[in-house]
Amino acid sequence: MPAEAKVKDSAKAPAAGKAVDDEACNPTVLTDSDARAEILNRLRRAEGQLRGIQRMIEENESCLKIGQQFSAVRKALDSTYLRMTVCFMSQELESRLAPDEEQKADLAVMMKDLEALLARVG
Repeated sequence: MPAEAKVKDSAKAPAAGKAVDDEACNPTVLTDSDARAEILNRLRRAEGQLRGIQRMIEENESCLKIGQQFSAVRKALDSTYLRMTVCFMSQELESRLAPDEEQKADLAVMMKDLEALLARVG
């Protein structure tokens, strides 16, 4: 068996003595089309920034300018990752808790606050 297949199979296997929870093993997909579009747009902007860095390197720009662009791309990707994570969390909480409209509004405010707090950490 190839090494890659062993890794895939071992990733699926539960730890010894532990039962498999099918619900917990299913990967979450982002179902909110607005959130998905926002994340894809952010990634496209970061992709453009990366192409710009490649061009800068090809054109022998200064390392300082290139470094500044690397920093900007890293920040853009970090904020995109954070946004995606908060969207997933909101989606999962709503699906599992089934909140009423007032609770959904409260949850949305709480998640926005959480996102702002976590953005300051990075």
